[in-house]
Amino acid sequence: MRDLARRIDAATPPGRDRALDALRAFAILGVVLGHWLVTALVADSGTLRAVSPLHAMPALAPVSWLLQPLAVFFMVGGRVAAGGYASRRVPYRRWLGARLSRLFGPVVAVIAVWSAAAGAMLAAGTSPGTLYALLKLVLSPLWLLLVLTVLTAATPLVARLHPLWPFAVVLLVDLVRFGLDGPANLGWLNVAAGWLVPYCLGAHRRTTGRATGWALLLGGAAATAALVLWAGYPAAMVGVPGARISNLNPPTLAAVTFGLAQCGAALLLLGPLRRALRRPAAWAAVALLNLSAMTVFLWHQTAMMAVTALGLLAGRPLPGLHTLPDGPDWVLARLAWLPVFAAALLVCRSAFHIHELRRPAGVQEVRHV
Repeated sequence: MRDLARRIDAATPPGRDRALDALRAFAILGVVLGHWLVTALVADSGTLRAVSPLHAMPALAPVSWLLQPLAVFFMVGGRVAAGGYASRRVPYRRWLGARLSRLFGPVVAVIAVWSAAAGAMLAAGTSPGTLYALLKLVLSPLWLLLVLTVLTAATPLVARLHPLWPFAVVLLVDLVRFGLDGPANLGWLNVAAGWLVPYCLGAHRRTTGRATGWALLLGGAAATAALVLWAGYPAAMVGVPGARISNLNPPTLAAVTFGLAQCGAALLLLGPLRRALRRPAAWAAVALLNLSAMTVFLWHQTAMMAVTALGLLAGRPLPGLHTLPDGPDWVLARLAWLPVFAAALLVCRSAFHIHELRRPAGVQEVRHV
């Protein structure tokens, strides 16, 4: 392993910003753990349905603050795309095609496998309710790739756009929706505008430095606290089934200000991360995760569902796996299942990593080990 770490370190171009890879890896891990902890598949009269523990235990809302790192994901995406576009040596269409093929190549495998699985489950008599719940869990994360595709395609324009402009759109949309009782569908404008804010922060090369990081962290945190305490926004930064307002579906002003605080924290971490990742072992761990980032993202829900389905063979509901998430006992039991989910994800990674076209610079030799 030490030899592998040294080889990865030696193969990494000197100009590569390793801290950005680390932030992307943390964001992917946050999404995975967030889904595993705030989504439960409950067995109810022979049907599986998705339930959130945040509905019965709102005090767990701070968990969503740590495990909803989407703003950091989009900020890193903006920084990498803008840098790649500025240094490209091919026409725009070829540059865009290469980036999108890395995003959507592995998606084909997911859709093909789950199309076949859905047909087999219907033929075996699986209830429509169960099938809907499973497919929703698998396919709903793909919205992130669709938004990232649109923003990536718009990178030449976004690199010249100040983040305050999309932020103003989000502010206006929420003012009309919640302040003036406007149409709820207007909120879907924030799917583009809300995530454009951190993407612009990344693409805007001048939004760097510790002063900017502290301003975003403190300003975003203060604004989010004010919106939650006095403007009626929910404290949870993920969607909670049955809640009157969701901060994520579509994004609200609170989600955007919270994302600004996250981006500020990420900017402050860039320096320490760069120093830490000079060590070959630390960098190798980050590089290996980035090598499988799309596979991990696309298959982590399948891994959780596979464990849940196999658990049904026990003949009774298993705590933390099939039971209703309504108390601390469920949380403790769920934590115990996380290593099992991770093991199932490793199996998925072994089976489907071949479809991942992405090869981050610095880890090419890993393929031959």
